[in-house]
Amino acid sequence: MKSIQEWFAEYSVSHQNPINKKIHFFAVPAIYLTVFGMMWHIPMPFATLSEQQITWPLLLAIPVLLFYFNLSRAIGVGMTIFTAFVVLFVRWFESEVEFSLTLSSALFFAFLWVLQFIGHAIEGKKPSFFKDLQFLLIGPAWILGFVLNKIGIRY
Repeated sequence: MKSIQEWFAEYSVSHQNPINKKIHFFAVPAIYLTVFGMMWHIPMPFATLSEQQITWPLLLAIPVLLFYFNLSRAIGVGMTIFTAFVVLFVRWFESEVEFSLTLSSALFFAFLWVLQFIGHAIEGKKPSFFKDLQFLLIGPAWILGFVLNKIGIRY
């Protein structure tokens, strides 16, 4: 398995342009959120899990977070905290906003991906996930890595 530094170095190759980077700093975390929102109401086939308010995105977050912890403890902790905020936001949105969570998430998801492809057109390079789908998980970690560096936490 590649190290976090190898992943980040490879991801950075197609994320050098300042406009593309700004788009990604906004869009990548928001896409992570919209994925939760789109999947939140997929019915759980197991009544016990559903009764405990366990949803598909919560179950799928487990291997995703394990992937992050396998790369770096700091990235794993940071992504766990971010995921907790995403869950809180989704639950808030669901209870306080009159729009459909699923539809709002899907529309925003599509808009964000259009933005990202515009960023890559400006960059002049294909998105990294065309090479390896794991880069879809590296994007949020890459942004978190910048944040951690800014506050002096090594990953």
